[in-house]
Amino acid sequence: MSVDRIERVNALIRREIGEALFRLITDTRFDCSSVMVTQVSTARNLRTANVHLSVRGDQHHQHQMLNIIRKFRSDLQQAVNRDLSLKYTPVLHFELDPSIAKGDRVLDILSHLDPLPVGDDHAAGDAGDAEASKD
Repeated sequence: MSVDRIERVNALIRREIGEALFRLITDTRFDCSSVMVTQVSTARNLRTANVHLSVRGDQHHQHQMLNIIRKFRSDLQQAVNRDLSLKYTPVLHFELDPSIAKGDRVLDILSHLDPLPVGDDHAAGDAGDAEASKD
């Protein structure tokens, strides 16, 4: 199966699961606004798909949301089977994706760094060299 086709299948499954999360999960503890499907990795034979989820909140909240989603796995898989025409409906495996939280952490660290002083000799020397080379 071509790489382009797998990428299209991944995008279709990602979109379908994202929409189905809000329609199918009826647990009152489930917070739809804190869950986002970040990536789907489908096997080349379409038998399995790893669904990566980003969940906003602390670790306890993340694991609670992941457990609720795993409880509704068969409903989500049936929605994918019903709405997408695939030779095989992949078995869905849900995992937490920490990449967005890591990115937020890096941005937080960068925002707390002190900027370079305006009168820094190194910065002024580099700018002076650039102006001298123009002449």
